[in-house]
Amino acid sequence: MIINSRFFNRSELIGFVTLAILLFLILPLSLDVFRLNLVAKYLTYAFVAIGLVLCWGYGGILSLGQGVFFGLGGYCMAMYLKLEASSVENTKIQSTPGIPDFMDWNQLTQLPFFWKPFHSFPLTLLAILLVPTFFSFIIGAAMFKRRVGGVYFAIITQAIAAILTILIVGQQGYTGGINGITDLRTLHAWDIRTDHAKFILYLVEVVLLFACIIAAQFVRLTKLGRILVAMREQEDRVRFSGYSVANFKIFAFCAAAVFAAIGGALFTLEVGFMSPSFVGIVPSIEMVIYTAVGGRMSIFGAVYGSLVVNFAKTALSESFPQLWLFGLGALFIAVVLAFPNGLSGIWQDYVQPRIDHLLAARVKKPGAGWSDNSLADGAPAE
Repeated sequence: MIINSRFFNRSELIGFVTLAILLFLILPLSLDVFRLNLVAKYLTYAFVAIGLVLCWGYGGILSLGQGVFFGLGGYCMAMYLKLEASSVENTKIQSTPGIPDFMDWNQLTQLPFFWKPFHSFPLTLLAILLVPTFFSFIIGAAMFKRRVGGVYFAIITQAIAAILTILIVGQQGYTGGINGITDLRTLHAWDIRTDHAKFILYLVEVVLLFACIIAAQFVRLTKLGRILVAMREQEDRVRFSGYSVANFKIFAFCAAAVFAAIGGALFTLEVGFMSPSFVGIVPSIEMVIYTAVGGRMSIFGAVYGSLVVNFAKTALSESFPQLWLFGLGALFIAVVLAFPNGLSGIWQDYVQPRIDHLLAARVKKPGAGWSDNSLADGAPAE
């Protein structure tokens, strides 16, 4: 049975099915379009959290700059959408028609060269994947080849997030500055602001989320995943065994960057803009918190953590606008002190054993048609 497959164990299968029912059935049927769009926004952070499970949870590489890659993916998508919204007809009142409005305000008279490839949607999709990969490869090669890791790597990635934010804000004529790239309306002449479009985009995002979950699970179960865990626990032993630790770290870091970029691109489609406020230090740290709350060793836990923390953030900010930050901080502290393995740890330590005990109590004794191991084996004894 699938419970005993090499791809999902029983606990993971329960998490997978529960998440599928929640995202495909319960939430779309029970929430209005506005709330469903909020859920879609929360799920974009789940892509980042899944990448952090591979990078931080399994590889032991704590990155405090995932907002950089989230922003790169988001800005690539925003550039394409902005060019589509900046046709000559739509911008005929500008001094220079055919360029984004913020460029005209900053007295640019032609489209910068690095914007031109984003007239093409296929090239935009390639850029969403390749630009963060290239950027993360440069950072990873520069750091890991010199054996820079641990807290030093975390601080460096945090500094990179701050630098990129300053760069985006400072180059207002090319990036939109502090306001970002706004007023995004259509995708291939399809109005992404309508309720129907929001619902379709939600379903597309959920499908892509499950594709990323399966991809991350595949990496985790391969020899590569086992080497990442070994590298996290005993890096020197892995190195002395003949493996290139730096290359494996670069792979984990690049994979996390790609997941984050996909989330950023979907975020732009869902909310209709992208700004430097989603690139800097604060959002990057929040993304790590989502993973910690869900459980940094659990792919499904990371998704649930992203949903739970953002739901709590929205609920507290609506009910207690003056106190919600304190409530959110208390939630993080409680998880770190009481449940260091996050929600997945609570499930594994408290919920799953009870379920196993209840199910085991229903298994008949040997000789009555079932063996003691029938539950674990997932089939009747022969």
